[in-house]
Amino acid sequence: MAASGGRGKSGASMDKSITLPADEIFRNLENAKRFAIDIGGSLTKLAYYSTVQHRVAKVKSFDHTGKVTDADQALLYEISEQEEITARLHFIKFENAYIGTCLDFVKDHLVNTETKVIKATGGGAYKFKDLIEKKLGLKVDKEDEMTCLIKGCNFVLKNIPHEAFVYVKHADPEFRFQTTHPNIFPYLLVNIGSGVSIVKVETEDKFERIGGSSIGGGTFWGLGALLTKTKKFDELLQLAAKGQHTNVDMLVKDIYGGACQILGLTGNLIASSFGKSATVDKEFSKEDMAKSLLHMISNDIGQLACLYAKQHNLSQVYFGGFFIRGHPVTMHTITYSINFFSKGEVQALFLRHEGYLGAIGAFLKGAEEDNPNLYSWGENYAGSSGLMSTSPDVFPLQRSRSGTFDMLEMDRLERQLVNLPLLFDPSSYVPDTMDLTEDAMAREYWLTCFEDALEGVAKRAVASQPDAKDAVDRAEKFQQKYWNKLQTLRHQPFAYGSLTVRSLLDTREHCLNEFNFPDPYSKVKQKENDIALKYYQKIIRSLDTLGWEEKQFALVKGLLAGNVFDWGAKAVSEVLESDPEFGFEEAKKKLQVRPWLVDTYSAWIERLKGPPHKCALIFVDNSGIDIILGIFPFVRELLSRGTEVILACNSGPALNDVTYNESLIVTERIADMDTIIQSALQDERLILVQTGSSSPCLDLSRLDKSLAMLVKERRTDLVIIEGMGRAIHTNYYAVLQCESLKLAVIKNSWLAERLGGKIFSVVFKYETPPK
Repeated sequence: MAASGGRGKSGASMDKSITLPADEIFRNLENAKRFAIDIGGSLTKLAYYSTVQHRVAKVKSFDHTGKVTDADQALLYEISEQEEITARLHFIKFENAYIGTCLDFVKDHLVNTETKVIKATGGGAYKFKDLIEKKLGLKVDKEDEMTCLIKGCNFVLKNIPHEAFVYVKHADPEFRFQTTHPNIFPYLLVNIGSGVSIVKVETEDKFERIGGSSIGGGTFWGLGALLTKTKKFDELLQLAAKGQHTNVDMLVKDIYGGACQILGLTGNLIASSFGKSATVDKEFSKEDMAKSLLHMISNDIGQLACLYAKQHNLSQVYFGGFFIRGHPVTMHTITYSINFFSKGEVQALFLRHEGYLGAIGAFLKGAEEDNPNLYSWGENYAGSSGLMSTSPDVFPLQRSRSGTFDMLEMDRLERQLVNLPLLFDPSSYVPDTMDLTEDAMAREYWLTCFEDALEGVAKRAVASQPDAKDAVDRAEKFQQKYWNKLQTLRHQPFAYGSLTVRSLLDTREHCLNEFNFPDPYSKVKQKENDIALKYYQKIIRSLDTLGWEEKQFALVKGLLAGNVFDWGAKAVSEVLESDPEFGFEEAKKKLQVRPWLVDTYSAWIERLKGPPHKCALIFVDNSGIDIILGIFPFVRELLSRGTEVILACNSGPALNDVTYNESLIVTERIADMDTIIQSALQDERLILVQTGSSSPCLDLSRLDKSLAMLVKERRTDLVIIEGMGRAIHTNYYAVLQCESLKLAVIKNSWLAERLGGKIFSVVFKYETPPK
């Protein structure tokens, strides 16, 4: 992005050192509606609100009043893909040296902007005011830096899971990400720029600067420049990373000959920063002096933050600002200082996107009429750079590039997402069963697994759009983009927070949507729903001939057999591809014979002999045999017992999971064949809702608000979570306030062995709430 870089409609590279074209960095710029900018001493953060046009898959019942073909008559519903416009937030970070070129590029691509004003914050907003107004033709409207910072911090903490992390040096991994707490307040924000500001944040709009210090990042930069003659901040950090502070600092053992037991001080504790320079007659290296200086300032800031946190009874302290920069030595010394002075009672937390807080806050100030806080937002993995390696010696190319540009994209979600009210302790809920950032063996397996499946997914995507001439080209681009993401995650598992099977699946869905493949399995689901419906009445008649206990077992076995039909599992997809006749009865034969791998079936049967549940919430998995021949007979039995049922399906497509719109059509058709289902629908004893998710997995802390309200209103006392993605990869250890049933068939050999079983082992986990 050097000043001499090209600019224009072609989107060619703005600088030879950058491999990404400019139009991929400044994406959807032609649809930008509103801008904000945060300019610090060396970095510019540009924010803009844009609209994105993409395809969505729609299903609707056939209208048989017009002329239809015999093939149409045989199908349950028709599928169409329509263009839809959604909102997206873009945040781009780059060095101030490139601001002129970047503003030129923005100007050349502005088409549909609705504003004449650009919100600005940061000290550089004054310095570059005239340049911005001249280049963009927008009036600069300055916003208070601290207000923007707090607004931005609140926003990322509420909307980005795994935004905050603790840093543990020498651990594997070094980053330990925190789950999103339902209530983020109160907290302490320590912003380290040139100086230090310490802010107590009590609510969305209530905060107070309670302290600060003139000894901050500017001090490190200034003194460092005097000591080492190094003028660049990043170069100082690199010197510090290579230095040994004990050559310069006076330690406790230098004074006492060892630890000072009476005062409880270890021998390696710094007694005096730069203390040896007064008594040792030698030249000190730049690296050692830089390291000593970094320790001195970080320790001072950590102690100050700790004192303010304890004074105001706050246990959560977030650190941000230019001084942090994701640098490991800085984060380690601050963490050590906080732990030392608080004796572990206060936690030092860092933020993945702390560099964007001011820009996000400035944008929110300019978008208040749109009420962005009324929506939930989600990080778009396909368009975000992710947290780069923080070690200066690891992946230097990526580190230098991350200093040149970095991207964060967030999509506005259609529905406001909240916690499931039935979580036993929302603050300790962790959706994912396995953290691949911590488990190297599991990480290697799953990354390879997703790599191996990539070509098949691309072929499936092309097959879903047989009439699209550019489908093959888009599928190749999808394949390359997702492959690149997987390689990034091999080297930097922490790039998007904790790496999990869920995040790998979600990233794949984001990349598919990026290249307009909204539902690659739409035709597969349509066909399987049609076939399964033909057998529904036969299954019901067969069940009704059985005695009570025999019927309960047949219902559960049907649920499990239905769950075998999962195109996301390689072992199953290979069977379904090679044997189209593979059906419900064949799936039952595949199941593990009791006792199952996890088997609390006997406790479940005893519970069923008691009073009926008031209301059951069922999270459904797959289309076709799973929902129609597995779930619905089970639902029918619950309804017959007097239990109301809430059937929760994905809002959007993922693999062959049934979506809410598909479930409406399927249920309508079943109701035509089954008076129990029909009556329950009419009386609203059976209600279909959407989860707010478009993932094969399930995060109970991010569910549709209307679903959460319904769960409360109906006094739900039973939650059923079905499927490998929802009950094994996620929520296996979830603790609820009510009874729960987690059931799945394990269709992955590696995972089955990890859990002590074999492929097609059964998990049937009935749990009651803790006392």
